[in-house]
Amino acid sequence: MQLKPLLDKVVLKKVEAEETTKAGIILTGSAKEQPDVSEIIAVGPGGTVDGKEVKMTLEVGQKVIVEKYKGTDVKLDGEEYTIVSQEDILAVVED
Repeated sequence: MQLKPLLDKVVLKKVEAEETTKAGIILTGSAKEQPDVSEIIAVGPGGTVDGKEVKMTLEVGQKVIVEKYKGTDVKLDGEEYTIVSQEDILAVVED
């Protein structure tokens, strides 16, 4: 199955915590950095939302930071996703 978001919705998947530091130190359990970063899996087409035209500016594959406690959690085929509105995304993370 596949999630296909509508209007201004974006499907996200949480990025896994880093298991090693940049210096090569292996982290265990609670020492792992828990990122607030998610990867965009799917993007809706945009359109009219609450009487306003919404143009989608995000793309599949981008990593983003989302406002805390926003979105709807969904489990599909054993994978966990979060669906949010584009306006709930605070920033794009660039390498």
